[in-house]
Amino acid sequence: MGSKSAVIHPATLMLLFITWRESIHCSGLTVEPPEDLMILDPGHLGHLEITWSPPASLINMTECPKLYQLEYFDTYKNSWTAIRTPSRSYSAQFDLMKDIRVRVYTLLSGPCTNGTMIKSTSYTELVQKPPTTGVVGTTVKDFVCVFHNMENMECNWESNQKMPANSQQSLYFWHKELEQAEECPKYMISHSVRTGCNFTGKPLPDFTDINICINGSSPHGPLKPTFISLQIQNHVKPETTEKLHLQTHPDGQLELQWERPVGKVPGHCLEWEVERSQEGPDGKIALQKILTEQTSLTLPLLNNYERNCLRVRSKLHKYCVDKSFWSEWSRTTCHPEMKEVTPEPEWDMIPVYVYIAIAIIAILMLTLCMVAVLKVMRSRQEKKPDSLLTSLFARNSVLTVVEA
Repeated sequence: MGSKSAVIHPATLMLLFITWRESIHCSGLTVEPPEDLMILDPGHLGHLEITWSPPASLINMTECPKLYQLEYFDTYKNSWTAIRTPSRSYSAQFDLMKDIRVRVYTLLSGPCTNGTMIKSTSYTELVQKPPTTGVVGTTVKDFVCVFHNMENMECNWESNQKMPANSQQSLYFWHKELEQAEECPKYMISHSVRTGCNFTGKPLPDFTDINICINGSSPHGPLKPTFISLQIQNHVKPETTEKLHLQTHPDGQLELQWERPVGKVPGHCLEWEVERSQEGPDGKIALQKILTEQTSLTLPLLNNYERNCLRVRSKLHKYCVDKSFWSEWSRTTCHPEMKEVTPEPEWDMIPVYVYIAIAIIAILMLTLCMVAVLKVMRSRQEKKPDSLLTSLFARNSVLTVVEA
């Protein structure tokens, strides 16, 4: 009895499948792909609008609901993304420096398909090439954005070596809270060249795509644009840890405690890296790095090392953001403490400095005296001819009167 049921069950499924296929073929219904597929650029620096129209054969078919399956190649993830929607438009993020590839199918269900969903066997596809305008080799290099302590966003870049002289670069950005793209609020300039943008005073939303374009002009024509899309929470760099406390316990343990940096970075999102350097009797240094989510760490104090030095840095861990920057290292604290030796004054050099100063003063005084003597002698020489002439004129006048 059990064997008969096992034979009948697959046969029943096969019969149902054949009946379903015959019902589809008997209805003579075929589904065409959508038409008029277009990619529209509203000027949002990569956030594009994709639109299409239903196939002409289904325009007057109102009793069956229509869906559309849109597939587009995500160059950021290097994979295809598919969505199903009853709408005839969809917005998606693209890298305008690469090919844009989209394709769309038609899906039909309802009474005209006997309650099953039919997908068009073919699709409508559109491939859009990146623009070829712009001076070749003028895209920017090493573009990096850092969100310092979740308070101040700075983006920096380097100009390409092929950048023509007297070129001017500009940065524009857009996100969903803006109607149109806006220009950098404050440029950072080095040697009269724009090398970055400071967004201080211009808050940017987190967990939202920020689209950035760097373009410009030159005497040879427009520069090649560079497009970037990022989310600011993935570019956070925490502040440097300032306060560290190191102490030893009687049981031979070394305990390090530190305080979270002040700012907007959530404390529960921080992870820490502690670097421990141990100096042996032979002067060799052994390095050890330890990751922790706590603000304290207890380590064994080994006797075969003469000195232990520790420092700390932090970043946001993967449970809060996709990626983050490490902060700068804190100051180093050691056990035993490193005593600062105040250099003793070099007394042997003091007389030398005194002698040099006295010699300079003596030379200056001697020079002034010589200048004064020369002035006096010159003034006397100028006065002697005048007195001789005066006496001669006086003597001649007396003789003249006597003779008269």
